[in-house]
Amino acid sequence: MATAVVTGGAGFLGSHLCDHLVAKGLRVICVDNLETGSLQNVEHLRGDSFSFVNHDMTEHLAVDEGVDLVFHLASPASPIDYLRLPLKTLKVGSYGTHNALGLAKFKRARFLLASTSEVYGDPAIHPQPETYWGNVNPIGPRGVYDEAKRYAEALTMAYHRQQGVDTCIVRIFNTYGKRMRPNDGRAIPTFIRQAQANEPLTVFGDGSQTRSFCYVDDLIRGLVLLAESGEHLPVNIGNPQELTLLELAENVVRVTGSKSEIVFEALPVDDPQVRQPDITRARQLLGWEPQVGLEEGLRRVLEANERESLSV
Repeated sequence: MATAVVTGGAGFLGSHLCDHLVAKGLRVICVDNLETGSLQNVEHLRGDSFSFVNHDMTEHLAVDEGVDLVFHLASPASPIDYLRLPLKTLKVGSYGTHNALGLAKFKRARFLLASTSEVYGDPAIHPQPETYWGNVNPIGPRGVYDEAKRYAEALTMAYHRQQGVDTCIVRIFNTYGKRMRPNDGRAIPTFIRQAQANEPLTVFGDGSQTRSFCYVDDLIRGLVLLAESGEHLPVNIGNPQELTLLELAENVVRVTGSKSEIVFEALPVDDPQVRQPDITRARQLLGWEPQVGLEEGLRRVLEANERESLSV
């Protein structure tokens, strides 16, 4: 049985990755300090195929068994979290990535870095290919997250080139699904929470800025395909279907059947105006593309939320 270490495994994406790997027959060691993750996300995973380790990845991690895969997802990822934890975000991008890579080197494991589309900043190229170097403000409020991920990518490639570690890098675009915290500040959980309470949906700016939203099951499938490949250079994983945030808000109101109105507030500093992945490499290298459309994904989230509320 192959063994995978998933850092940040009790978070939104990490817990879905743990689910997927256990279902594939792997043993999973979930590592999380629960700063932004939750044990509720992984409490259903029990038995010999899964174990949880409460650990901060900015400290050395020792694993007393063989490891075949290291998925490094540990990091605050929502604006609310990385603005609240700016130094922690920088440390987990640097020390945390160094420790995860050191584990992969020692265990001779394949290493996957969960990077982000935020490395492109407010892009001048649209859609964004992996060859684009980005337009990031290093001293803006979002810089702690953007630069942490950019540094983590540089560190990953240094370990690959100098130390021979078998690495890969995924640049994750906006992803949504069940287990997102309703108050984490990201668009879809915020809109759903507001719509289900028939409160006004808050759109920043005039709502013309664009995003591309990928359903979590599609995203996790792409991560695993990349980990199983021999690719080392970054690969975008995201849904190229682009829409404005105003269109997203209108979709949420329609799917939820809400009576909410849409209101507009000031645009946050350094908020990207466009965000759309070029997934040519993912299609060519991995045979991957998203399968779940936005409306179907939103309905799945609503159904999951309803089941959860009934079980409480």
